[in-house]
Amino acid sequence: MDVWLPDNPDRASLGELPEVVEINRIPRDGPLPQEIEAAEFLVPPFGSSRVIEALPRLSALRVVQVNSAGVDWIASSVPEGVTLCSARGTRDAPVAEWVVGAILDSYKGLARFRRQQEQARWRPRMPRELAGSKALIVGYGSIGRAVEKRLRPFGVEVMRVASRRRGDVYGVEAIDELLPQSDIVIVLLPATPETVGLIDKQKLARLKTGALLVNAGRGTVVDMEALIDELESSRLQAALDVTDPEPLPPDSPLWKLPNVLITPHIAGDSPAADQRVYQLIGDQIRRHLEGRPLLNIVR
Repeated sequence: MDVWLPDNPDRASLGELPEVVEINRIPRDGPLPQEIEAAEFLVPPFGSSRVIEALPRLSALRVVQVNSAGVDWIASSVPEGVTLCSARGTRDAPVAEWVVGAILDSYKGLARFRRQQEQARWRPRMPRELAGSKALIVGYGSIGRAVEKRLRPFGVEVMRVASRRRGDVYGVEAIDELLPQSDIVIVLLPATPETVGLIDKQKLARLKTGALLVNAGRGTVVDMEALIDELESSRLQAALDVTDPEPLPPDSPLWKLPNVLITPHIAGDSPAADQRVYQLIGDQIRRHLEGRPLLNIVR
């Protein structure tokens, strides 16, 4: 069985594989080898347009296993009859840590003090206290649970929103009611027809002055022009690991706004997360060969 993987040093985490499995590397640059057309199990590099464009030519393809929790970047290109699986659960910890770190940075002004340090300037400024604040998690899944687990020791009250109401998790129809109560809004949504533009001008206007918007989901979920307007007026703060578009253009006003923290879509990245992804991939290869059900099937 032909398996094609990104050229990644964590391939050793795949574990022991049957002799019938042939592991092939997808080169980082340049044209794809013609041999990839025999791939039966494919792990495409995140966002790789050249691999996405090649999918219709892979006549032997049976499984596409992505290395990310979201599949929006490739789902529409996976041919009919091919099983698409996500890496859900493997990147929960680093994303949750990034969210908490971004909140603390925004509340304590750490980036601002770092800039003052580089200029040898001693300018005290009153930081905010996280304890007692209310955080709204929009997109409450496994990552949302990991975020809540890490926020609770700080004395944060957590409210939860998912696509449908279940137990103590609100449905998406409750967002308008919950936004004015929120000191922090944490967006963890994938990009789908239902979520694109969900956090629009009207919803941003419902946030209280001084509220913090944290986006570690997808940039298209938030109306970027409306967010920029709110940030330029200094009414809101933001911490963004994702933007629309990506990469963020050099002329975007977001780069120069002092009330914004921007990171280049790295919240889910860590060596340990990559190792978990490749352990999942190894398990999926063995499951596929043995005819057992695959994990994290999206379609």
